[in-house]
Amino acid sequence: MRSVIILLLLISSLQTYSQFNDSVHYHVYYGSTGIINKTNDGNSFVLNNALRFNISKKIMTLNFSNSYVYGEQQNRKTNNDFSSTIDFDIYKNIQKLYYWGLGTFDKSYSLKINRRYQVGAGVGYTFLKTETVDFVISDGIIYERSAVEKADNTEDNYGTFRNSARLKYRWVIKDLLIFEGVSFLQNSLSDKNDYILKSNNNASIKLRKWLNFTTAVNYNKLSKTQRENLLITFGLTMETYF
Repeated sequence: MRSVIILLLLISSLQTYSQFNDSVHYHVYYGSTGIINKTNDGNSFVLNNALRFNISKKIMTLNFSNSYVYGEQQNRKTNNDFSSTIDFDIYKNIQKLYYWGLGTFDKSYSLKINRRYQVGAGVGYTFLKTETVDFVISDGIIYERSAVEKADNTEDNYGTFRNSARLKYRWVIKDLLIFEGVSFLQNSLSDKNDYILKSNNNASIKLRKWLNFTTAVNYNKLSKTQRENLLITFGLTMETYF
């Protein structure tokens, strides 16, 4: 709780902007959403936390994001999922066709991922970029090294190359409503039945320049373990450009 209060004070003390420009190069985002249900027959809750930091310069952008989801139902753990990603884009701010690279780490109780590392690179294309709309697709090749839990509770360690296709969008309406999201489809190049589907989408209403009320819809599916999760949560997000 103390760290959340410190972050809130830091963000509220900074001058805020709605987007990157020639003098604005940094973006900080923190979101905490969740659902709590308590009745006479039992209780359940899910908490979804996300932290992002972005640097945007003329030639290159650098993005660092982390998310953590924890949930229980009837005092039984349902989610304990952590994801961390660092990625960069080259020439994205000066031309439609650009290049990207990334590295990720995932650990997920709900999807039975004990650990997963990915590194890769590819190209992207910005179809539309204005002050209020951003629509981008990208594709590339990544290498993955994973350890997942099988149905018999043994661990399956494997490596594979995947094609990684991504769609990303952001739409701001009258500086009041914000719709944004990113979706991935990652197919193994050696096994057509091995794929990863991931989609994160948010809809926000601005309460202040730095504070939003947000509905988050996150979906994940991992064919290797035949596991999937769908989270619909509500809460507050804070962001600033400087």
